[in-house]
Amino acid sequence: METTSYVTTTFKDTIAFVEFFHPASNSFPSSQLAELTNAINALNTNNDVRVIVLKSAGEKAFCAGASFDELLQVSDLEQGGQFFSGFANVINAMRKSNKIIIGRIQGKTVGGGVGLAAACDYTFATKNASIKLSELAIGIGPFVIEPAVSRKIGKPALAEMTLDAENWKSADWAFNNKLFTQLFDDVTQMDEALEKFATRLSTYNPEALYEMKKVLWEGTENWDTLLKDRAAISGKLVLSDFTVNALNAFKGK
Repeated sequence: METTSYVTTTFKDTIAFVEFFHPASNSFPSSQLAELTNAINALNTNNDVRVIVLKSAGEKAFCAGASFDELLQVSDLEQGGQFFSGFANVINAMRKSNKIIIGRIQGKTVGGGVGLAAACDYTFATKNASIKLSELAIGIGPFVIEPAVSRKIGKPALAEMTLDAENWKSADWAFNNKLFTQLFDDVTQMDEALEKFATRLSTYNPEALYEMKKVLWEGTENWDTLLKDRAAISGKLVLSDFTVNALNAFKGK
């Protein structure tokens, strides 16, 4: 069983597969968020790549969000802002990428992981890919990822998720609310469909794909500043006694 976290990029013809793994249910420490940001940015200059597939290893969890261990180590506002800027940087890298990004969501997704799924241009998921925004339950909120999530599912659905912070939403709910583009009964079916779609998409004119990408992300030009400001809000809240106690209680379960 794999125990070492990683971010890797592999290639098949004109498709790049960016895969991440962490033994704690594919959660992200800040160093790995930086790796993922760099991996996505690096593909901008690779003219042999037409499409990116973002995926995680394993079967049960797509992404468990931020590393709770690292959250508990935040000791001042600067550290807090820097930590939450990790997800802001990844989302902005995905937003500004000159490639279409397809998300492969094979399992449960929490917090920042929902943000990653929302920042994909097209998503394939299985019926096991339930989602949750649990941040309010630990004293913070999904402030950094909110613009990406709201862009896909709208404010009413966002409110439904965030205010019911301790309960999961089903993959069907995510599909019906447009977070997931296609939904499958199992991983085999999903992967077959994803490969066919990505292969077909990679044969299209790359200039046309990039122009379409820009159209899809119209109105998000202020996100470099917006997401940084949101990271500062989360960075402040994570220092509160409420959040520290909630994180410790969660870890103790």
